[in-house]
Amino acid sequence: MPFAVWTFSNLVLDAFIRYKFFMKLLAVILNYKTAEMTLDSVRSLMKELESIPDSKVTIVDNDSDDGSIDLIREGIASEGWTDRVRVIASDYNGGFAYGNNFAIAPALEALDKPDYLYLLNSDAFPDTGCVTRLVDYLDSNPSVGIAGSYVHGPDGDPHETAFRFPSVYSDLEAPLGIGIVSRLLDRWIVALPIPEETRRVDWLAGASMLVRREVVDEIGLLDDTYFLYFEETDFCLRAFRADWMTHYVRDSSVTHIGSVSTGMKDRSKSTPSYWYASRHHYFLKNHGRLTLWAANLVYVFGSVICRIRYKLIGRSMTHTSHHHLRDFIRYNFRLGSRPSGHPARRAQTRDAPESV
Repeated sequence: MPFAVWTFSNLVLDAFIRYKFFMKLLAVILNYKTAEMTLDSVRSLMKELESIPDSKVTIVDNDSDDGSIDLIREGIASEGWTDRVRVIASDYNGGFAYGNNFAIAPALEALDKPDYLYLLNSDAFPDTGCVTRLVDYLDSNPSVGIAGSYVHGPDGDPHETAFRFPSVYSDLEAPLGIGIVSRLLDRWIVALPIPEETRRVDWLAGASMLVRREVVDEIGLLDDTYFLYFEETDFCLRAFRADWMTHYVRDSSVTHIGSVSTGMKDRSKSTPSYWYASRHHYFLKNHGRLTLWAANLVYVFGSVICRIRYKLIGRSMTHTSHHHLRDFIRYNFRLGSRPSGHPARRAQTRDAPESV
């Protein structure tokens, strides 16, 4: 067989195999006690996936134990989506990374591996063109491994979802809140000004995030040591260290409610223990014990100075959670082991994860 014919035949065969056996995109939505909202999110997503026929959706119920999974299955069946939408039950509420990995890990071992993995929050609703613009962007930019959407609330207000990596400097600036210090440390402030155009960022919130499969093949799954918070930061940092860029795609937009399952917006409540655990794990894992302790000390210093300043000017601290500094010190300066932030496993009532 002539070499040109042999080469052409292989190209045709490869194209056929990819068309026949490889899906373009797998979307993963994690549900925890928000069944109706999850179904609304899927409805918005399925409109987007009409233009990506070789795509599928996996909904992971993260051990809600409130009847969510039955409601979601009934909703998917009534919409006629059972051929493209799979509903599975996680064996444990291990958090955001654990629940997403529960769907991603088997997908990467299957014959029809997805080219892209799309993470969508259950309280996020893709706007028109949201997903296709992310896919088109990664298709056109092979050095970019992760792409995320512009995120706004139902009222149209933009959400901060584009960030720099945390550092000792950012952990001084954030609690201190003094204008001149913030200006001096501007290059280390974690939250970037909301981008007006597509640009490279350090990391993105996972409300609407598209990940190239090769990134996961190279750096691994999300780190499920984190229950909630810092898992996307860690993942994007690992990708960055493996020379994969993360980009904020401004013309891809998603409507996001935010903090529905966690209640983190309620400042009258204490900061959940998993935030302290996740922050501790992030600094220790990625920067070592010395940097962790430096970050802890400057965070406490900044918080104390901020409280003194507020008392002197007669203002109340409404921007931090109840007893936040006390709990921060208790967690980070305690002797012995620290709580992991993960809930205890409850007795299981089923033998194995279920799916439809």
